[in-house]
Amino acid sequence: MLETTTVKVLPMATDNAPFCPPVAADAFAIKDCALLAIATGKKATTLKELQAHLSSIDIDSIYLHVWGSLLEPQFEVREYNNHFASWARRGLHDDTLAERLAMVDPNEYADLEELRQEFLEVMAERLEEREYLHWAQATEPFEFIRSTIVVFDTAKRVEQPEELITLIPHLSTSSIFYHFIDARRRLPVSQDDFRFWLTCWGDRYAELNHHLAAIDPYFNGLTTIRHQLATAFKQYCPGNQP
Repeated sequence: MLETTTVKVLPMATDNAPFCPPVAADAFAIKDCALLAIATGKKATTLKELQAHLSSIDIDSIYLHVWGSLLEPQFEVREYNNHFASWARRGLHDDTLAERLAMVDPNEYADLEELRQEFLEVMAERLEEREYLHWAQATEPFEFIRSTIVVFDTAKRVEQPEELITLIPHLSTSSIFYHFIDARRRLPVSQDDFRFWLTCWGDRYAELNHHLAAIDPYFNGLTTIRHQLATAFKQYCPGNQP
């Protein structure tokens, strides 16, 4: 997580420091991360089995299967955004189910439990439409894996938001994942770390925050997200304006 945030009063602007916000947070600590996959021992070879296991699997497994694909090496454009949709296509060869599962946007649900229920409903609907899917064997099993996140401190600290203009383009994609995606389940306000930190300057970065909020964390790859973050900071960071 971000280090404990406190508000402190800073000195007035000087010739050497033309802008100094009236209040600011502690330095932004740049972190990196890795998702470690842990086998659960649960496998599914039919859609019915997938549905049954999904109804009780640990939420850390749902997190990995929905968000974990973002951290997987990508040699081509992702066909589907989550592992359930990918398996429906590759294992069950059911394009209709794959498309429906792929369209489930985790950002629209308050938590992973609500997301679990949505996936279960999509599967139940498909089972009602095609009776053979109750017993049809997939050409490859779906293996449920859960995850734990390991966080690394890069030792980089940012004192002013303007410093992120040049720093963000050089952050690793796993660092982008940690600060822009994983933060949403760490922070009580379900925000990314950047917006959470920027609010400590009051309304000064309101426009930047607005544009950061418009970046889709799910249907974009991490490289695209990094580019969009860098562009937003460059264009809307007040300290970078002429």
